[in-house]
Amino acid sequence: MTPASVKPLTFEEFLKLPDIEESPAWEYINGNAMRHSILQKRLLAVIDSSTEGYTALPELRCTFGGRSVVPDVAVVAWNRIQLNEEGEPEDNFVEPPDWTIEIISPEHKANRVIDNILHSLRHGCQLGWLIDPDDRSILTFRPKQEPEVYRGSDRLQVLEGIKLELTAEQVFGWLKIAKS
Repeated sequence: MTPASVKPLTFEEFLKLPDIEESPAWEYINGNAMRHSILQKRLLAVIDSSTEGYTALPELRCTFGGRSVVPDVAVVAWNRIQLNEEGEPEDNFVEPPDWTIEIISPEHKANRVIDNILHSLRHGCQLGWLIDPDDRSILTFRPKQEPEVYRGSDRLQVLEGIKLELTAEQVFGWLKIAKS
């Protein structure tokens, strides 16, 4: 029996899929591990509490440069969020985030995730983090610079304007849960 050939979708066809907005939620429910969810939740809270100029958003679809990526955490300046006639945010974000954060989960392929970070940096993103809970390391990316690996008590790079001093040790410390 010959396998049926599958015609790859064009970018435009992908964007028109009826369940595209369910995709991040589906992946979140069926794929991501507990550590991923805890780190994502804590990052959202600590970043939002450290700035008034930016907001941290979970699983925001960002469509730009011929791709549609969904970082685990997208940090975006408030003044870059387009509003509709009612003063509410537009549903389609068509720019890269200012800061993209990815958390490696067991089902993720590191190179695919790094490729999305690099794509974002090439199109205007200022900072990328790749968090690896198994290695207890955070790989940071800046445009046109070599990546840097952070472990232990080294202070992590954050966006200018965000008053946040954070180390890899603190980030992974969030995973220690005391049972009562």
